[in-house]
Amino acid sequence: MGILPGAAAAPADRWYPWRRAAEAGLAPIAALLAAFAAFAVFLLLLDKSPAEFLDLVWRGAFGSWFSLQNTLQRAAPLLLTALCVAIPARLGLVIIGGEAAVALGGLAAVAAALPVLGGPALLVWLVMAAAGAAAGALWIGLAGWLRARRGVNETIASLVLAYVGLAPFNHLVEGLLRDPASLNKPSTFGIGDALMLPALPGTDLHPGLLAGLAACVLSWVLISRTATGFAARVTGGNLRAAQLQGLPVQKLMIGACLLGGGFAGLAGMIEVAAVHGRANASLIAGYGWSGILIAFLSRHNPLAIIPMAVLLGGIGAAGGLLQRRMDMPDATVMVLQGFIFVAILASDTLLGRHPWFQPRRAES
Repeated sequence: MGILPGAAAAPADRWYPWRRAAEAGLAPIAALLAAFAAFAVFLLLLDKSPAEFLDLVWRGAFGSWFSLQNTLQRAAPLLLTALCVAIPARLGLVIIGGEAAVALGGLAAVAAALPVLGGPALLVWLVMAAAGAAAGALWIGLAGWLRARRGVNETIASLVLAYVGLAPFNHLVEGLLRDPASLNKPSTFGIGDALMLPALPGTDLHPGLLAGLAACVLSWVLISRTATGFAARVTGGNLRAAQLQGLPVQKLMIGACLLGGGFAGLAGMIEVAAVHGRANASLIAGYGWSGILIAFLSRHNPLAIIPMAVLLGGIGAAGGLLQRRMDMPDATVMVLQGFIFVAILASDTLLGRHPWFQPRRAES
């Protein structure tokens, strides 16, 4: 008598989970290599040396202690904005509105801090963190609510909200909350040097890096080691099956967007409290858009976000050196990120196509 296919497949294909994990790890690496190869051709067309470009990127990002600190400073907000994309993505949602959440989070942090500036520093920081996270959570949560309760495509909703959110930000920065002393660059009132987040001992790094690392680890625990995370993964894997099992799909969607938006808003608060000291146009620095790329590079794994954020932070940190040494515009880094994003999207279409990565059926 032949063996039932369902009964034989499990023991015969015990290596499939390992092959699947290998594919998930190799796909972004292959995409990065393909993007760098395509970008090398782009440089050659501009009569620039790809070898010199890579050397300058290495030196500008990791070549010295100063460069490494600059890279980690840039990676800190990227860790949080990438989570804004990665957490909803585990439920099958594509959220791309983190840029507005960062700006509104920073603005809300300043607005909440102004009435309590005379209080203890720790109290001011906690108030700023709560206000920033709440602003980001509400803005991205709105996109999740529109998807869950009204069936509006979350990608379009979050993209529209990203641009809509910048309007009240600019209005308040240049109007009600503007510091009259900020002439050339409209800014809000500052929190003062005494309330800036102190650097970590022996470094120039601010505590936002630790906050980003902790957020990635806690998000991984939530997704991989809790019942809520399991329900989220089921929802992302098969929405119809999750609904048939009675899972609270709508609450999970809205909750994931609230959490992701809260992380992006916290990134805005950290940029204010550790870097700028006030809210202004510097908060609209592309961290939300770069977070999208990092989330896709890491395949929405919170732990994999850490090295990818450092990589993208390093490329961004090397932009000034590239501009000086190779006489290239600062936007060259954005071109490279565009190549990487296209390569990542292309690699996703090839996942599971190679026979070696597919499950193998047992013979009778």
